[in-house]
Amino acid sequence: MPKLHVLRVFVGEDGSGGNPLGVFPQGSEVPQADRQGVAASLGFSETVFVDDAAEGRLRIFTPGTELPFAGHPLVGTAWLLAREGYGVPVLRPPAGEVPVRSDGDLTFVSGWPAWAPPFEHVRLGSPAEVEALIGPPEGHDLAGVWAWEDEAEGRVRVRVFAVRLGIEEDEATGAHAVRLAAMLGRGIEIRQGVGSVILAEPKDDGFVEIGGRTEIVETRDY
Repeated sequence: MPKLHVLRVFVGEDGSGGNPLGVFPQGSEVPQADRQGVAASLGFSETVFVDDAAEGRLRIFTPGTELPFAGHPLVGTAWLLAREGYGVPVLRPPAGEVPVRSDGDLTFVSGWPAWAPPFEHVRLGSPAEVEALIGPPEGHDLAGVWAWEDEAEGRVRVRVFAVRLGIEEDEATGAHAVRLAAMLGRGIEIRQGVGSVILAEPKDDGFVEIGGRTEIVETRDY
């Protein structure tokens, strides 16, 4: 029987927020033909099936589609594999090789902005305007809405609406953080959802590194 680990990824320092994630560390026990249905039935914004833990090979599904790259699933899976004794330096989703590192209780992964879904960036004038939204801006089904909280310090308030991917609103979106940091060309600290925190920084090689804290919620048979 496959074992499901439920995590929260990009948890704030006070323990709030964090995007729920389902991970099957022995994902090969779930037939490939069943994976989209399993992801839909679980209802997390993403579910990960690890096909080879030692090699870091995995696949990522939203409730509606498969993704070649996604941020919070990769950060969470890297953290879980290290916890389970597979501290791999690289994860291998379909998009390509994703470098991994840890720093204390933070886990980081790096990816090319082009790997991330083509989020539109909608800038508003203040965090209050971002928080006042009751849904995605009109006409947008894959958008990150953002405003500076403190531009000098690089702090940003963000909400992400990914209706196109089957996610009405995401609690914390690493792939969007990759694109936003690349667009801004600087390191940023993102506050998203009800309390999630994502660190993102462009690197000299064109990658953008994202990271944050992960906690385990439960482990159960599926």
